[in-house]
Amino acid sequence: MMKGPQRIVCLSTETCEVLYRLGEQDRIVGISGFTVHPPQARKEKPKVSAFISAKTEKILALKPDLVLGYCDLQADMAAELAREGLEVHLFNQRDITGILRMIETLGALVHASDKAEALVAELQLGMDRVRQQAAQMSRRPKVYFEEWDGPLISGIRWVSELIELAGGEDCFAELSHHPKAKQRYITDPQEVVRRAPDLIIGSWCGKRFRPEHLFDRPGWPKIPALSNEQLFEIKSPDILQPGISALTIGLDQLHELIRQWDKRQC
Repeated sequence: MMKGPQRIVCLSTETCEVLYRLGEQDRIVGISGFTVHPPQARKEKPKVSAFISAKTEKILALKPDLVLGYCDLQADMAAELAREGLEVHLFNQRDITGILRMIETLGALVHASDKAEALVAELQLGMDRVRQQAAQMSRRPKVYFEEWDGPLISGIRWVSELIELAGGEDCFAELSHHPKAKQRYITDPQEVVRRAPDLIIGSWCGKRFRPEHLFDRPGWPKIPALSNEQLFEIKSPDILQPGISALTIGLDQLHELIRQWDKRQC
């Protein structure tokens, strides 16, 4: 018999993805409508929440014995469900170390610590492989990662760490340490011009990145990334959700873009 919680609702996609990778998906009785990874979850599990709102009655009807959420943006949802008598665990990972710790904690909650430790070791091995390959490149490009276009928002900490791991240099690394998006606003767009990124990667959460719009920003056409047409998109589910996919799919895309840039310098 399975030990630990048997009926889990995942209000964010990261914990759903981890439970699938641990082979514990049968415990999941409800997921977020924003769940992308793994794709089969959307076919198999009922959707009971958005990111900052939930169908409370629908969740209660599922009779969960554990609800998993993420960050302060889901705090109100978590509090409402807790007041209804449900057990709620709210994760708050903001960096690579936090993502790995989340996996270990979730593994312990479902009595699958051995499998969680093996998954963490596998992810660390993959990151080490990318780091070793990145160390062989001739130059480290300056990378501007844009989470949003109005106002401009630079990348959060795990994204900044992944850029560095993949062989790049985050142009706004000092902002990445701020957990809230409003703390990472770039109030003067000319600051991006001054920092002259070699690569610009857009990941506009919830909408398609439109690189052609960057040429309309005053002064931006002279940025090396624009003049050399080094403008790319990584879709937000692949990198802006702090879980397995960011450390695998997102990291691989970052590394390939940086590797291709390096090849053009030869």
